[in-house]
Amino acid sequence: MPVLRVTDPHDDRLADYTRLTDVALRAKHEPAKGLYIAESSTVIRRAVAAGHRPRSLLMAEKWLPDLADLLDAVGAGPDGHVPVYVGESDVLEAITGFHLHRGALAAMHRPPLRDVHELLAGARGGAGARRVAVLEDVVDHTNVGAVFRSAAGLGVDAVLVSPRCADPLYRRSVRVSMGTVFQVPWTRLESWPGGLDDLRADGFVVAALALADDAVTLDALAADPPERLAMVLGTEGDGLSRAAVAAADVVVRIPMAGGVDSLNVAAASAVAFWALR
Repeated sequence: MPVLRVTDPHDDRLADYTRLTDVALRAKHEPAKGLYIAESSTVIRRAVAAGHRPRSLLMAEKWLPDLADLLDAVGAGPDGHVPVYVGESDVLEAITGFHLHRGALAAMHRPPLRDVHELLAGARGGAGARRVAVLEDVVDHTNVGAVFRSAAGLGVDAVLVSPRCADPLYRRSVRVSMGTVFQVPWTRLESWPGGLDDLRADGFVVAALALADDAVTLDALAADPPERLAMVLGTEGDGLSRAAVAAADVVVRIPMAGGVDSLNVAAASAVAFWALR
């Protein structure tokens, strides 16, 4: 397949891929441009399978044969509408800031966020969501990706994120999730904690996972779970805000042993998703 060879890390055509190690810049820059970066051939394939469109691809030449069918399917190459940039490993590292060893990168067009009610109604093939995860201000992209992977594997129908939560389509979130951010329906709430009222309006019981004197155990909730349940998980360190806990219908804690009071948000999400699946 004809490709566009690049030798200059400062080539203007590669602006989408530069300074990928700068989290603050990418978190602001990617949504504003309507783009996100998919990293690795597996993730790119899952993004395309979910209906997302690539704007361009960047890779080492050795990966071309593995992606030939995908490149052909999306109309890649100089004669198509999706350019494929190929460079030596040192040039690629100078462009991205890290050694590109997972096949390829793709700058993907970011799909528009869906309305909360529409998303919940359309989950489970139109049957409507029954289990929803809500993330309040989780700022670590690795944790966001891990929560999505657990959600996909443990039967959570949708994920909602607060206005200040890290971007699920940031490349580290996508990579840690193994592309399941394309599999689990998600959207961003416009207000917080007021957005929880949207869930109640759709018949959900809102459960805040937090440490509180009046909290019920996860076992107790799992013994008699509501038909529709939204599980709210808080940011690293401080956990859920007081406002979020106050806005919930019930507070739930995971029984712990060994003098440990809580789990990392990604681990806590997996435990709760499994118990309440």
